[in-house]
Amino acid sequence: MHPLIRHSLLAAVALSAAACVTSSDIQKIQSQKQEDLTKRQNELKDLEKKIQDQNKSLSEEALDKLQKDYQAKALEFKRAQDDAQRELEELQRRELSELEKKVMPVIDAVAKEHGYNLVFNKFQSGLLFADATTDLTDAVITKFNSQIAVAPKADEKAPKADAKAPPAKPAPAAPPKKN
Repeated sequence: MHPLIRHSLLAAVALSAAACVTSSDIQKIQSQKQEDLTKRQNELKDLEKKIQDQNKSLSEEALDKLQKDYQAKALEFKRAQDDAQRELEELQRRELSELEKKVMPVIDAVAKEHGYNLVFNKFQSGLLFADATTDLTDAVITKFNSQIAVAPKADEKAPKADAKAPPAKPAPAAPPKKN
């Protein structure tokens, strides 16, 4: 009988070399969105300052127009902010899903190499306790990163699950099988 093993899928994906590249790409997009939002916010501040500065010197009609412009720009800003948030969340969800698809064969291979019958995701399994020696997350990350380093391009075949990479931690000794 083999011990039950757990790992953190989220950690394996997040700490992988592929995730660092993906995270960098997402950060670039996030930075671009933030620059656009900052620009819009500054335009709003400028318009607000103009309304305050010219409040007494403008006709009621001109002041009313400026206030409507301000309200329209404030609404545009809020929509742009919400859209950017949604886009980034969707991008992160898609990228995480793609990375999870890539790491699953690696988890399978590492579990087979170490002779494990069951592997639980420690954050989504309902698992309340497990000894740290049963965590194979580091071995999965090491193997996944070694496969990514020599992985074919996206349009080529996925990396083979039987590539050998030393685990980050020595695996716990499995009890002898009962016949």
